[in-house]
Amino acid sequence: MPVSTLPSLARALSINVESLIGEKTTPGKRGPAPQIQQKIEQLTRLPKAKQKLVMDMLDGVLAQASR
Repeated sequence: MPVSTLPSLARALSINVESLIGEKTTPGKRGPAPQIQQKIEQLTRLPKAKQKLVMDMLDGVLAQASR
C-alpha cells in the first residue's frame, strides 16, 4: 500500500496514522479494534486498483455520514 494512502485510510477508519501502522503515541492508548486491523491487513494484500476502489467507497460513505 502506498504510504500516501495512509492518512485517507486512517481518516476513513476514524483512527490516527500511528494506530493504523501499529505505533503507540501514548502508553496505554488502545489502537484499532482487532476486526478493523484484520480488514486493514486484508486490504493491504489487494491489488492497488482494488485498494483504490475500497478507499473511494470508504471516502464516499464517510462523506455522506458527515453531512
